[in-house]
Amino acid sequence: MTLPRTATTFAPPVMEARRWLDGVTFSDAQPLINVSQAAPVDPPPQALRQHIADVAMTVADAHLYGPVLGLPELRAEVATQFSAAYGGSIADSEVAITSGCNQAFSAAMMTLAAEGDEIILPTPWYFNHKMWLDMQGVRTVPLATGADLLPDPDVAEALITERTRAIVLVTPNNPGGVEYPAALVAAFADLAARRNLQLVIDETYRDFDLRPGAPHALFENPDWGDHLIQLYSFSKAYRLTGHRVGAMIASESRLAEAEKFLDTVTICPNQLGQHAALWGMQNLAQWLAGERAEILDRRAAISDHMPRIANKGWALMGVGAYFAYLRHPFDMASDDLARALVQKAHVLTLPGTMFMPQNDPAGRQQMRIAFANVDRAGIKTLFDRLAAFEI
Repeated sequence: MTLPRTATTFAPPVMEARRWLDGVTFSDAQPLINVSQAAPVDPPPQALRQHIADVAMTVADAHLYGPVLGLPELRAEVATQFSAAYGGSIADSEVAITSGCNQAFSAAMMTLAAEGDEIILPTPWYFNHKMWLDMQGVRTVPLATGADLLPDPDVAEALITERTRAIVLVTPNNPGGVEYPAALVAAFADLAARRNLQLVIDETYRDFDLRPGAPHALFENPDWGDHLIQLYSFSKAYRLTGHRVGAMIASESRLAEAEKFLDTVTICPNQLGQHAALWGMQNLAQWLAGERAEILDRRAAISDHMPRIANKGWALMGVGAYFAYLRHPFDMASDDLARALVQKAHVLTLPGTMFMPQNDPAGRQQMRIAFANVDRAGIKTLFDRLAAFEI
């Protein structure tokens, strides 16, 4: 019997982790610290919520089908702001708006790979990328990274076969947190061009990059559309997770192919969400700068508190954007450790096994902490519990 496509991959990790809370009683003295999911839980700022309400009440078209590739005004704003930020030239027609960045990835893969083709993903990988490739019958080729979590272009090139269609990079990285140096990104772009592949670069967390300038110079190449696809999410920047608004920047010809997929799946992106994203881009730069500063302070808090558990054998492998990626010291698999942390420390986090191939032993020693919803005081409490934790 042939399995349905959904049976070819694993259960959603965040949902699986939430089931570990069943039957566990938390208290006011030791409430749950949830560092499992990389998504803001606060609503958008008041002014943006008011704009969404105003659009809902006064813009009739916001309740109808819109263009498959998104609102022209939002596509133009993305093209203008990203061209300025990256020092390159991006046309409106090279921007598509999608129902979240996960859909942008899915659309890109639909234009790239057929069943039996191969996509190279650095490990640890973002699990939803792996899940989509599984369900499409596309082979995921793991690209192992070292202690610094940075992929090596030479190692990647050795993995390329006649079935390879693309290399995917996520920077700042989910789950590792590391920011890929511009020179490293450029080396992967050169590799993709030389081997006639696509470089897919997911920059969901670009707004929280520690570096003040452009994270890479790929759009300065006037022929960037030949081998580059960029993905982005408005969810993290403007707290629009429930509205599902992302973006895909690629050549016009590739977006014409993506349009077939998008029209079949959602017809058009969420209209209210698109209006919200456009208003946010035009009016919330100062507010977003404050959000960035807060996230960078939480990142610093992680580094400040690491010495407290480093002497117990924990190691910080990467930190950045919403994430800290740790190596734990215990003689047990990280998925078992994650369950024990819920039971004994009232901490919910995700194990490295959820970001690795099943046969990769490295994942057994790794944990991801998503600190977007834990302020500096909460991070101190988190490290109090990790420091006190014993098997």
